Amino acid sequence: MKRKQNMTKITAIITAVGKYVPEDILTNQMLEKMVDTHDEWITTRTGIKERRILKGEGKGTSFMAIKAAQQLLDKKKLDPKEIELVIVATATPDMQAASTAVYVATEIGATNAFGFDLEAACSSFLYGMSVAAKYIESGRYKKVLLIGADKCSSMIDYTDRSTCIIFGDGAGAVLFEPNEEGLGLQDEYLRSDGAGREFLQVKAGGSINPLTKEGIDNKENFIFQDGKTVFKNAVFNMADAAVKILERNNLTNDDIQWLAAHQANKRIIEATANRIELDSSKVMMNIQNYGNTTSATLPLLLADYEQQLKKGDNIIFAAFGGGFTWGSIYFKWAYNS
Repeated sequence: MKRKQNMTKITAIITAVGKYVPEDILTNQMLEKMVDTHDEWITTRTGIKERRILKGEGKGTSFMAIKAAQQLLDKKKLDPKEIELVIVATATPDMQAASTAVYVATEIGATNAFGFDLEAACSSFLYGMSVAAKYIESGRYKKVLLIGADKCSSMIDYTDRSTCIIFGDGAGAVLFEPNEEGLGLQDEYLRSDGAGREFLQVKAGGSINPLTKEGIDNKENFIFQDGKTVFKNAVFNMADAAVKILERNNLTNDDIQWLAAHQANKRIIEATANRIELDSSKVMMNIQNYGNTTSATLPLLLADYEQQLKKGDNIIFAAFGGGFTWGSIYFKWAYNS
């Protein structure tokens, strides 16, 4: 007689979160003294009041990723040797060739883990959620640490008012583990379009255009953004992805407890919420405190809202980034804080 197989589906849940933001604060008032701008203009157009900047020689993205991971480990009282995989979602790795995630894993004591970086601009963490979940769903891995971290200040020209007002530095970490209650990642809608990369990029420093003195003189090592084109595409695609994930899962706005949207611009976040007719009380928002931290925005939202999240809450994640990259994830929260 054949033994009946256990056909319970394994899903990937988040069981812990951690965060780190640098101590140094760059306010709108401070920017007024650096470039031709003012607080009201910045606040009205972006929703940003201040952002954190990582200062100190030798401190890069890994510094913040390690801090966020250590906070998670301390809160969870987790032995880092239990972690099997470390993914660092980032657009600003410490250096070329050497993986930031590998260094982070070693520094936090995750000596039994392998690691790699994942880069998809501001969608890096969203894509990372998909990847981390797949490792868990395979049944082969039990603990995957996903960290979203970016030192955006490393690629910002603080004489360019179109970009210096937007970006900040920070890191957030989440732990993925298996679940058999049907919680965690339910569905995903991820997209990309390479035709968009000319509108948001750092021109120099890659293999096409290696960094040279001439490139530095021309400020090609700093981020360039065609603001109007990026804004238009972000508004449409983030909202469209959120709508599609709701329709595909027969969800109404009443079924959704939270929208966790990439914190790029308050108007983009509000446009996404309006498209799915979601009340503002259900919209996670911390852009006023940190600005756009690229890969760190989504995990920072989870860290800041963790105490309000309840087991079974339906969360819609949405992001848009350079490349272009974008998408949405439907996620069921797994614990009460």
